[in-house]
Amino acid sequence: MSRRRKADKRETRPDTLYGDKVLSKFINIVMVNGMKSKSEKIVYDALDAAAYKLKVKSPIDVFRNALSNVKPGIEVRSRRVGGATYQVPVEIRNERAQALAIRWIVDASRKRNEKSMVDRLAQELVDAHDNKGISVKKKEDTHKMAEANRAFAHYRW
Repeated sequence: MSRRRKADKRETRPDTLYGDKVLSKFINIVMVNGMKSKSEKIVYDALDAAAYKLKVKSPIDVFRNALSNVKPGIEVRSRRVGGATYQVPVEIRNERAQALAIRWIVDASRKRNEKSMVDRLAQELVDAHDNKGISVKKKEDTHKMAEANRAFAHYRW
């Protein structure tokens, strides 16, 4: 990490089909070995399949709703005080919450048992839209951990 100045935030280009910057970040996280066109096809097909399963007209609404259901509001951070390490609950910035939600959805879909990545991602988006699934469980576990360590909130820096 540079000591001179803070790194500039790069501007992300919106995706080609829906013009959404968050979806563009999602496509980049799904991407493996630099194959962006393949990851775009996977994500767009998964969004269409999820919208078809939920009988919704707009696939981008399914994505936004799933992402908002997975976004955590609070997390625990390790803080060392006097030789002991405490898990201190801290509120999360919106950018980090969004990044965690994207990562959790992609990781959960990779661990699923469906045949193709399109099916896995579509089913995980459907589950996240309905407030169930692995990624929503991850969010709930994070919130439970923060709630359990609420006694150490005064160590917040």
